[in-house]
Amino acid sequence: VQLVESGGGLVQAGGSLRLSCAASGFSSPVYTIGWFRQAPRKERELVAFFSTADGSTYYADSVKGRFTIWGDNAKNILYLEMNSLKPADTAIYYCAARDYPVGSTISTMPNVPGPADVADWGRGTQVTVSS
Repeated sequence: VQLVESGGGLVQAGGSLRLSCAASGFSSPVYTIGWFRQAPRKERELVAFFSTADGSTYYADSVKGRFTIWGDNAKNILYLEMNSLKPADTAIYYCAARDYPVGSTISTMPNVPGPADVADWGRGTQVTVSS
């Protein structure tokens, strides 16, 4: 799977940004795709993800109510709409995906994927929120 992010930048606290991830090369219609982020001197953490197995989405507590993940199936683009941004959101944001064998169900997938559950990563895009 090939993933290419765009849309990062510098924004003031309280502002908004939309990240995009152009995805291609899935070998199965069953996959998870989402966003991780990594701030300086911190571990990479899950922000949000979407599963095609059942259409479910997941958000980290730190972004619930502020971030929205959604996709344009016709264009094969995943978006992350980020509102009410805080300096703590400053990080490199990575698009991440993993496809599963045809017929896989949500029960065979991690409830909350970690970095070790990801098969493919984008190169990342920097998001900087100034106070």
